[in-house]
Amino acid sequence: MSKKETIKKAVLAYSGGLDTSIILKWLIEEYGCEVVAFAADLGQGEELDIIPEKAKKTGAVKCYVEDLREEFVRDFVFPMFRANAIYEGRYFLGTSIARPLIAKAQMEIAKKEGAEAVSHGATGKGNDQVRFELAYYHFDPSITVIAPWREWDLNSREALIAYAKKHDIHVPVTKSRPWSSDRNLLHISFEGGILEDPWAEAPEEMYVLSVAPEEAPDQPEYVEIEFEKGDAVAVNGERLSPAALLARLNELGGRHGVGRVDLLENRYVGMKSRGVYETPGGTILEEAHRGVESITMDREVMHLRDSLVSRYASMIYNGYWFSPERLALQALVDQTQQTVNGFARIKLFKGHCRVVGRKSETNSLFNVDFATFEADQVYNQADAEGFIKLNALRLRIAAMQGKKQ
Repeated sequence: MSKKETIKKAVLAYSGGLDTSIILKWLIEEYGCEVVAFAADLGQGEELDIIPEKAKKTGAVKCYVEDLREEFVRDFVFPMFRANAIYEGRYFLGTSIARPLIAKAQMEIAKKEGAEAVSHGATGKGNDQVRFELAYYHFDPSITVIAPWREWDLNSREALIAYAKKHDIHVPVTKSRPWSSDRNLLHISFEGGILEDPWAEAPEEMYVLSVAPEEAPDQPEYVEIEFEKGDAVAVNGERLSPAALLARLNELGGRHGVGRVDLLENRYVGMKSRGVYETPGGTILEEAHRGVESITMDREVMHLRDSLVSRYASMIYNGYWFSPERLALQALVDQTQQTVNGFARIKLFKGHCRVVGRKSETNSLFNVDFATFEADQVYNQADAEGFIKLNALRLRIAAMQGKKQ
């Protein structure tokens, strides 16, 4: 029996965009199976309003739209931010961190529906195919995965649009907006179309979450963020749930043009790709978290954690959220955060976001008696001479050997 003959029902990760709208119809035609559409509400806003109607109009037998916003920020975004994970020094991993949660929820629906297969709209060139499928196999090693981009001959945007017109499927990509986007509470990303020219500046009309920095208010705004064990819990004295807190920071950062990034990144499959991102709340959150860490974390603990950040970020980018190595590293990261309790004061102005104050009433390691440049009674500056000479010993020996030679 062929693969197609064994599939009676498939659950599709469905966004209502160009690719997954076509995939829904394609699965019905090519596999002759029932298709259950699933959309995860991760903070896309009004984009989700048309999902159920559109999915059923395109042929889905059922459509799930699940509100995963709190779980997304609490169990995925916050653990990642405890590690200050940024891929290649620039990318806040907004798309990467969403995929394991979408896959987790999709697999729960597949089990509930008795589906033999799951499907996604990731291309055969991208990272998302890896992220989705590693997660699928984590939850069910025997699941059948249908990845249409690796099977069909619709290998261009023009071919997809032609297929959509043939089957009367409305598509959101037009000549006036020739790019694709992916949005959640952490960020919105843009790629494709006019962005495939790495020399061309992204058009201002593309941006959604932030104003242009030059159009931001002429007066700075100060924001105070409280942390408990490495997680943000309050903004300007108001305690908020994880999702509500990140949404508030998005609003504040967006108003001041904070969080825009334009970069060429290295995909896991080996090629470079250009992405433009807006991450206003995440940019504020990372800056504030670093501020509180600076006053509460032991130096060697911080340096050890920081030495692993690049590895941790790559695990998320490459799809290994559920891997044993990520879980082991998370345990170490979480241990380092036990003392990260306190407040950071952030200044927002014209696209910039920086810490201008930090304090901790319970875990501060800053002691003005030791750090002051004024006269003090607790530190004998003459002790530094022996410290320096001991640390210089190997350098002096090397220098003497060099003179002999």
